[in-house]
Amino acid sequence: MTILAIDGGGIRGIIPGTILADLESQLQQLDGPNSRLADYFDCITGTSTGGLIAAMLTAPSEDNRPLFAAKDINGFYMENGPAIFPQRRSTLVAFMASLMRPKYDGKHLHSKIESMLGNTRMRNTLTNIVIPTFDIQLLHPIIFSTYDAKSMPLKDALLSDVCISTSAAPTYLPPHYFQTSDADGKTREYNLIDGGVVANDPTLIAMTQIVNNIMSKGNENIYPWKQVDCCKFRVVSIGTGSSSDHGLYTAKQSSRWGTIRWLRNKDMVPIVDIFMEASSGVVDIQAATLFQSCEANYLRIQDNSLRGVAATVDVATPENMQELIRIGERMLHQPVSRVDVETGKYVVVPGAGSNAEALARLAKQLSEIRKSKLGRHRASGGE
Repeated sequence: MTILAIDGGGIRGIIPGTILADLESQLQQLDGPNSRLADYFDCITGTSTGGLIAAMLTAPSEDNRPLFAAKDINGFYMENGPAIFPQRRSTLVAFMASLMRPKYDGKHLHSKIESMLGNTRMRNTLTNIVIPTFDIQLLHPIIFSTYDAKSMPLKDALLSDVCISTSAAPTYLPPHYFQTSDADGKTREYNLIDGGVVANDPTLIAMTQIVNNIMSKGNENIYPWKQVDCCKFRVVSIGTGSSSDHGLYTAKQSSRWGTIRWLRNKDMVPIVDIFMEASSGVVDIQAATLFQSCEANYLRIQDNSLRGVAATVDVATPENMQELIRIGERMLHQPVSRVDVETGKYVVVPGAGSNAEALARLAKQLSEIRKSKLGRHRASGGE
């Protein structure tokens, strides 16, 4: 089972956009210019801005092909980022206003997503997707997936509603409310915020969704999985960068902070930064541990050395967006690394080469896997 996972990170979605364009280019060199990532992954999962990227890669266009090629993702951010995150002068009035309501109203983001995705529902995606959110009324994670949407009509939400919800980062954008209904007239309401409070890196959520889907269909005789067997997965997980190597916050520094400083500190939101990085970090540690017996099956591309404006999630100036593209390109040339489960630091994997080289190897494997699956499908009488 092949999985593509994309972290949350606001405007830093430009970083995985850059990396995914490289991977899709590699696939096109092997299988032709019309190849798209959705053709190769059994599941694409994303949180927040990663969920939006997952939707763009899998929502069907009028000709039933992916709405966006990977190379077009950054164009979306460059065009819409400044309107989603309008840059205003920092004044006392603006600071006080940010303590009373979300920093951004979300109107441009909502209208753009709704017009782009239209009436596409979760069940309509061209390959399976998994997008986490969190219901603040229930205080419970809500995981939307193509798997559930096909068997649970009340979870077959509009893809636009799911994307708006998973992007609703507390203090930045308002929570999102919507309802779903089924053929019998039953309804379900959702009061959702950013999936990053659940899993900013959704890798493990996607893996368990796949296993649950297999087990629920009674396919355990074909796929004898009584637990998650990582060696049956091929995962590439793309981060949006972080500044954890630079120790932004210390206990001594924050010991006198009250509510306001935890919510706003030098254009950062410490409490949000911390829970987002915590959820990504724990998944990375767990995944690295689970894949110890087949390390080559798990590729994590992340950079923990972001500084200054590049580490923020909402500075959508032309200069910063260009810098995020450069960071994505730099990450491609960095050596393949794996997290140390004790320190959280990334350690170079000897002999694995650069991330770009690893993606080139992955592209060949994905191409071979796809051809094998298509061959089995034709042999069984499929169209």
